[in-house]
Amino acid sequence: MDVRRNHYPANETRSRILDAAQALFAVNGFEATSTRAITTTAGVNLAAVNYHFGSKDELVQAVLARHLRPLNAQRVMALDAAEVLAGGAPVKAHFIVEAFFRGSLELAAASDQGREFMRLLGRTFTEPSPVVREFLANEYAEVIGRYRTAFCRALPAVPVEEILWRLHFMLGAMSYAVSGTDSLQVLTGVEVDEPDAMQRMAPRLMSFLLGGLRAPLPDGD
Repeated sequence: MDVRRNHYPANETRSRILDAAQALFAVNGFEATSTRAITTTAGVNLAAVNYHFGSKDELVQAVLARHLRPLNAQRVMALDAAEVLAGGAPVKAHFIVEAFFRGSLELAAASDQGREFMRLLGRTFTEPSPVVREFLANEYAEVIGRYRTAFCRALPAVPVEEILWRLHFMLGAMSYAVSGTDSLQVLTGVEVDEPDAMQRMAPRLMSFLLGGLRAPLPDGD
């Protein structure tokens, strides 16, 4: 079947596939989502994935890259700006946390698709496939290197291994928090259905992340 017989222009077909794949990956995971399910949800021909992306693995990478690359570029620029303002001195820890996590919070607050992507990104920590693991390692390499150096300068008494562990915990907390507030309502009964729930959550989460970063070292360290 010729994929070019879709009823959509090529750019729209590609976008529909990305949107459908992201939604299905976020709910079902990468392995459990079939190419047929993606193209059916997108309303395009079965051959469209290969035509536009080459393979399912390349589609997975394209789905992640669509939001992750701009997000990581924003993180680098935010840290650049903070270092310029610091004038050669170490950037304070709360500015580093803000530079790293603010973009994620804004993305999640901007749209349902943004929250959906953050939910999907959280899945990459719990359901890592070799393809996803290698892709994320490459995508995060520059960012993690830059922020590791910044955190080490800001917190010289904290060993670098401990900083990396804490960054790992912070990423997990952020991904869980921004993926949705349904679990909070179910577990605690707290009503969070206000339209600006994400904006209200952001300062609480930033305070929590900074507290974890600055926590005393474990006994024995």
